[in-house]
Amino acid sequence: MAGRDTEGAASAGSVGDGLLRYDGAEISFHWATAILVVVLYLLSQGWGFVERGSPLRHGMQSVHVSLGLLLAAVVGLRILWRLGPGRRLPPASTGLLELAAKLVHYLLYALLVVIVVLGFFYRWANGDPLSFFGLFTIPSPASFTKEQAYTIGNLHYWVGTAIIVIAGLHASAALFHRLVLRDGVLSRMLPGR
Repeated sequence: MAGRDTEGAASAGSVGDGLLRYDGAEISFHWATAILVVVLYLLSQGWGFVERGSPLRHGMQSVHVSLGLLLAAVVGLRILWRLGPGRRLPPASTGLLELAAKLVHYLLYALLVVIVVLGFFYRWANGDPLSFFGLFTIPSPASFTKEQAYTIGNLHYWVGTAIIVIAGLHASAALFHRLVLRDGVLSRMLPGR
């Protein structure tokens, strides 16, 4: 199948020698997702220190919504790429480590989809359309009660926190592979040659 590169890549080298790498699109999607998640989380924590009703707080929230829409696009494209032409690499490890890596990846993908959906509904539940840097808006498809808005907001917060914690563990595992095991696992997702 075109674009898969599993057999050819597997014979080109081993995980340890760093020759097995994801394709440029997958690497770009990965790092764009990571940067967006961190920036979105920092914005959501930061506006808590800014006075309610201030232009700065409103601006931070508007940027958060716009970047949330961008995250939705990146996650959607990333999933389509993974299901379609994206390069498939053999597992970097075996046994329980392989199972744990798969579970963490699937959990992160699921939580990213959930956080985006909750973000959309939270914005709408507060009576605001989704706006992408003022270029276009997406109006609410339904009306919500205050209780629903509160519940959606809490879920959005806790799913976001879970993503940060799990992504932090994911990054720690990648650094462990790099610094302790000294294998090529992190190199598979690093930009460049």
